[in-house]
Amino acid sequence: MSLEDAVGTDTPGTELQTVSDARTMRALAHPVRIALIEALMLGGAMTATEAGERIGESPTTCSFHLRQLAKYGLAEEAGGGRGRARPWRLTGIGLSLAVPEDAESQLAAAAVLSLVRERQLERYRTWRQSMASYPRRWQDAAEDSAYILHLTVEELEQLNKDFAAMLMPLFKERIADPSKRPAGAVPVELLLFSYPIAYPAAGHEEAADDEGTPT
Repeated sequence: MSLEDAVGTDTPGTELQTVSDARTMRALAHPVRIALIEALMLGGAMTATEAGERIGESPTTCSFHLRQLAKYGLAEEAGGGRGRARPWRLTGIGLSLAVPEDAESQLAAAAVLSLVRERQLERYRTWRQSMASYPRRWQDAAEDSAYILHLTVEELEQLNKDFAAMLMPLFKERIADPSKRPAGAVPVELLLFSYPIAYPAAGHEEAADDEGTPT
């Protein structure tokens, strides 16, 4: 379904919106816009006033930044209402960055991810400070672990693919259709960081690249 087809319906697209150009990533690198994307992803369509109440900004500020998100194809009017009473929604169920190798795109993506990760880590810090107020079963169910695994680059690629294959269907279904969320479900943030903490030995990375290059 095209974006034009989706305008005026009650639900956004059911796929992640992929951002791959530096210009859009630079436009994303603003704390209010990141906050608005999170609010729309979790809360569904809402007006600038409603969004402002969620993220602690004025309706005027939210209205401006919602229009900027729409300019770059990341948000759209959901239909109904006028002026600041118009509801807005994301054009997909969330965002995914596909970053080209050029320096401009790399810098733009780094700025966006820095804002996103800082917000996520701040929520983690809030959880750690407030977890004692949650029911004991939720405290026990929440995970806080770290592992160091000795992996090849191929194994790391496969591990991340396996996690995505397990989690993405559940994410897509319950973000796109709130009716699929069981009673008692709450938003749970799962952060997965996987990164080498030592540089590959000379020759190993090149060998892996050569194996995947068709002749």
